[in-house]
Amino acid sequence: MLGLIGKKLGQTSVYDAQGNIVPVTVVLAGPNRVIQCKTVETDGYKAVQLGFGEQKESRLTRPLNGHLKKFGASPLKRIREFRDFSVDVKPGDVVSVNIFAQGDYVDAIGVTKGRGFEGVVKRHHFRGGDSTHGAKGWHRRSGAIGCRLFPGTVRRGLKMPGHMGQVRRTTQNLQIIQVREAENILLIKGAIPGAKGDYVIIRESKKNPKQAAAKK
Repeated sequence: MLGLIGKKLGQTSVYDAQGNIVPVTVVLAGPNRVIQCKTVETDGYKAVQLGFGEQKESRLTRPLNGHLKKFGASPLKRIREFRDFSVDVKPGDVVSVNIFAQGDYVDAIGVTKGRGFEGVVKRHHFRGGDSTHGAKGWHRRSGAIGCRLFPGTVRRGLKMPGHMGQVRRTTQNLQIIQVREAENILLIKGAIPGAKGDYVIIRESKKNPKQAAAKK
């Protein structure tokens, strides 16, 4: 499965061939450097390890620095494994955005924006209490959370106030509108998880891979 590590640069709009305006997310998706190629014989499975973003050696752990030096790679900020990589590569190769083409479908994986501590109305879209008929102080509360009799405890997994956002999420079946190889930039239709400047993973769509799209 093809994939790249990238950085979300922001959102904008472009025009397609028919003159329609298309909202897109701009992703800097390269260059990615191949660190290690795993095989079934040596590691038990087939995978390619990619790295993205330069980093100071002092900011990495000693085991990670040793792993990178073993394969002759410079210190990198982000490292990610992609199983069953369908492009033949070797350690030291550079993988750019040209592994994707305009019209391909991809999945975007990222960490959503953190919203801090939020109540049940914003976090879980609760209705809240009445505004009239004597309701006082229950406008944005959840109401009863426990049982009156047995077992008399709060049920596990009950929707309650708490930390909202900052979780890993995947948005599937997003279409690539433009591939700008000279700038290592992908323009992807729609929104992807994360804030501006966050690292994201762009992989080949599981539900609509390149092979399936080519047969249509």
